[in-house]
Amino acid sequence: MPNYLIAHDLGTSGNKATLFTTDGEYVKSRVAGYDTHFFNANWAEQAPEDWWKAVCLSTKELMQGVDAGSVAAISFSGQMMGCLCLDKNGTPLRKHIIWADMRAVKEERSIRERIDPHEFYHITGHRPSASYSLAKLLWVKNNEPDVYRNIYKVLNAKDYIVYKMTGQFLTDHSDATGTNAYDLNRFCWSEKILDAVGIDGALFPEAKPSTHIAGELGKEAAEACGLVPGIPVVIGAGDGTAATVGAGSVSEGVTYNCLGSSSWIATTAQKPAFDEEMRIFNWAHAVPGLIAPCGTMQAAGNSYAWMKKQLCGEEAARAQKEEISIYDLINGEIAQAPAGANGLYYLPYLIGERSPRWNPNAKGAFIGLTMEHTHRDMLRSVVEGVGMNLRLILDIIRTHTEVKEIIALGGLAKSDVCLQIFSDIFGIPVKPLNHLEEATSIGAAVCAGVGVGALSSFEEVSKFVRPVGEFEPEAEHSALYEKMLPVFDHSYHALCGVYDEIAGMAK
Repeated sequence: MPNYLIAHDLGTSGNKATLFTTDGEYVKSRVAGYDTHFFNANWAEQAPEDWWKAVCLSTKELMQGVDAGSVAAISFSGQMMGCLCLDKNGTPLRKHIIWADMRAVKEERSIRERIDPHEFYHITGHRPSASYSLAKLLWVKNNEPDVYRNIYKVLNAKDYIVYKMTGQFLTDHSDATGTNAYDLNRFCWSEKILDAVGIDGALFPEAKPSTHIAGELGKEAAEACGLVPGIPVVIGAGDGTAATVGAGSVSEGVTYNCLGSSSWIATTAQKPAFDEEMRIFNWAHAVPGLIAPCGTMQAAGNSYAWMKKQLCGEEAARAQKEEISIYDLINGEIAQAPAGANGLYYLPYLIGERSPRWNPNAKGAFIGLTMEHTHRDMLRSVVEGVGMNLRLILDIIRTHTEVKEIIALGGLAKSDVCLQIFSDIFGIPVKPLNHLEEATSIGAAVCAGVGVGALSSFEEVSKFVRPVGEFEPEAEHSALYEKMLPVFDHSYHALCGVYDEIAGMAK
């Protein structure tokens, strides 16, 4: 029986093709990049033809020295919340409007005027936003009527590659929930929302489980990718949901924290976790019938990167001179500062904030600076500020499900001192995984394996990924952070008027 699974992760900057065995062994990966066109301040587009070229190139490189006949299935993880308009022949009518594009603010306002935002949230699991596909499609309708008139289907990135490989126009439930047009309670397109905003529901493709076999790899696609025709092509999931699988969160209550440039805490549940203040949101899970409640903050690793660039010039010079890791030097400084950073607070709102604030005007700040504070205090306060914002997200999730421990992945999870601080702030154990930056690829591979029966269930993700350590909270530090958390929260709220004034002056 073929024993390889190919996972494609179509990210914002490129496609990563990864080869796994059906026994969960990582074999190798290859990356092919593509460009994003940023313009008009907050517009962002990509050429879907570039995705296909990247998939073909990365697959050919991946398969060098590998028997193409040994591939059991291909599947995908992909960037979500986009808008790719195709005609009935599958030809793109314009460039893809990606998730980061925020041009559709008027359309978002129109959605809010036509449907009560709380009712909308309880239908879709998400707030109405210009980030999502629905507002982007409305923008096309309002501004490019000739394009809109010729649309046959609207797809996301991975769905376009599925089409290129099989000729089928499909999506999965997770990407469907990233459109702002999907009823998460009934797992179908929301007629109420689509009728209210005047969008033809037929423009959206049929939504299938992430394990659905869309079809077999066609002859032309196989030749372009250096594969053999007939390989099953499994739909896969949006990148956030694929990461949930790749983190091992495939059963109720298993909760993880992805610590990348942005950071999110997500769990697995039987039903959506609706928050009265709409501070978290919900995705359809790759495991059929389950939900992935989630809260995402904007600047976690981004805060660390800002700190490294702006505050750590001495560490950078020393690292270069001594040929050692700057991260080891920075983390060593953080470890030598006391818990609580001598009363210094950092608000991690460098690019506005999503969960739990949902405030685009929010700004970063150090609160409580005195002449006595040190360089080490400032570095530690940055990590603690990220941790306290994540703690607020965690506490919202805790109102819906018990969380006994947190699985950690992503770039910041490489830092022992960061993980210890987060464990102290969360008050529960934090467990890093053996593959810290492969979660989306692993999620796609597991979808492939389950889809073709090479894996018996999603629980077999344990073959691919497992915890490799544990950070236990230190009681004294946890008690201190419990006292600091209300001050951290109060600091944000006290500055909200100032944030708005700053934003007003910038206009």
